[in-house]
Amino acid sequence: MSSQRRVQQQAAFILHHRPFRDSSQILDVLSRDHGKLSVVARGSRGARSRLKGVLRPFMPLSMSWVIKSDLGTLTGAEVRGAPLSLSGDALLSGFYVNELILHLLHRHDPQPDIFEAYAQTIHALAGAGTDVAPVLRRFEMELLRFSGYALNLDHESGTTQPLDPGQHYQYRMEQGAVAVSRDDGPLVFSGALLTAIAGQQFNEPGVLRAATRLMREVISFHLGGKELKSRKVLLEMHRR
Repeated sequence: MSSQRRVQQQAAFILHHRPFRDSSQILDVLSRDHGKLSVVARGSRGARSRLKGVLRPFMPLSMSWVIKSDLGTLTGAEVRGAPLSLSGDALLSGFYVNELILHLLHRHDPQPDIFEAYAQTIHALAGAGTDVAPVLRRFEMELLRFSGYALNLDHESGTTQPLDPGQHYQYRMEQGAVAVSRDDGPLVFSGALLTAIAGQQFNEPGVLRAATRLMREVISFHLGGKELKSRKVLLEMHRR
């Protein structure tokens, strides 16, 4: 980016913020038309800043900035629509979704479909209470699909044959479902279960648990084994 660009009134969400110098902060932002980027919000931590209660994660915002290099400068922000409130499991799940976006998306790569999926997920979490798992599985699958890493759950790997409901398959990364003779293992599922996961039939018995098992391994693979802080906290809370 050699020339300065000015962006006005862009639909956006803040994914992460960290202090910068005395009273400013750096914001990692997901925007509808400009993808993921970082901007400096100068003086936004000051006692008299008008942005003090606005620049928060999960708040639907309309943001403006100027950008010349990799780091832009915020010039304005206001709440867009009704404020959202997350708490408990939903709040931790929101941070998990933010971490996924931060690690899996490239900077300055417009992804309007991912932005819409993210906005819908945050709204769903706000009304989900403690039933957050189906919301997270749907978002993970949408994020992978729009990022070019879609799950191959339609047919057996290397063939055009649809999955046999009674056959067991091992899900192999970057291949898909491979028929196996055994019925156990971390990534072994029946054809019926894989088809139900593909259809996001999470109300059916056992489907949500199987989807969670599958997505945990697939997400870990695409993160290169990196452990997300929010997932670790959420798992520890549930163990207690």
